Amino acid sequence: MITFIPTPIGNPQDITIRAMKLFESATLFLCEDTRQTKRLLRLLEERFDMTYPDAEFYSFNEHNGQERLDEFGETFNDKEVVYVSDAGMPVISDPGQLLVAYAQENDLKYDVLPGASAVTTAYAASGFEEGKFLFYAFLPHKGKERASALAEAMNNGYNTVLYESPHRLEKLLDEVETIDENRELFLAKEISKKYQNYYRGTAKSLNAQLKELTIRGEWV
Repeated sequence: MITFIPTPIGNPQDITIRAMKLFESATLFLCEDTRQTKRLLRLLEERFDMTYPDAEFYSFNEHNGQERLDEFGETFNDKEVVYVSDAGMPVISDPGQLLVAYAQENDLKYDVLPGASAVTTAYAASGFEEGKFLFYAFLPHKGKERASALAEAMNNGYNTVLYESPHRLEKLLDEVETIDENRELFLAKEISKKYQNYYRGTAKSLNAQLKELTIRGEWV
C-alpha cells in the first residue's frame, strides 16, 4: 500500500490525525528530502505525542525517482509505504507523479489523503469572483520559454495561479506590469506562517508597494 500524505505548508498544527497515525505505522518513507521529513516527524513527536516511526527513509525526487522504482518498487506490496513532499499536497508541483503512475501501471493499491495546499488556500484568500482557475506552478526561469509561458498564463481567459521564488518575484511583477499594468493581482506570502500576509491590487500598484519591502519567504 502506498499512501500519499500532505504535510503542513507552514503551521505544524495543520497536520491531520489520520496522517500522524499513518506515519506511525509506515515501514518505508519516500521523501522529496529525507532531512526535511525527519525534522517534521520529530516535531510532531514532540508536540503531539506521536511515536516516531521505525521505518526506512529514502529520497524520491526528480533526479532519482526512476532509479528508486527500479531498485525496490517490486517490494511495495509487502510494505506500508508513505510518500511526502517537503510541504503541502504531494504530486502538485512535486515529483510524486512518477510514483502514482507506477502504482497505476502495476496495479498497486494506493491512497491520497486530503490536506494542506498552497494553491487552493491562496485562491480562496484571493476573493476573485471567477471560480475557475489554471495552475502553472513555476514559470521557466528565463528566456523565450519564460516570456511565452507568462504570455499564455495572462491570456488564457482564466484566473491563473503561479508559484515564484522570492528572488524572482520582483522580476515577475515587472514583467506583468509591462504587459498589463492594470491586471488585478493577488499575492499570498508565507501562508499559515508567522509572517503571513496578503496583497491585492493592480500590477502597477503592487509592484510599487513591494519595491518598498524586503522580499523573503514563499509566495503564491
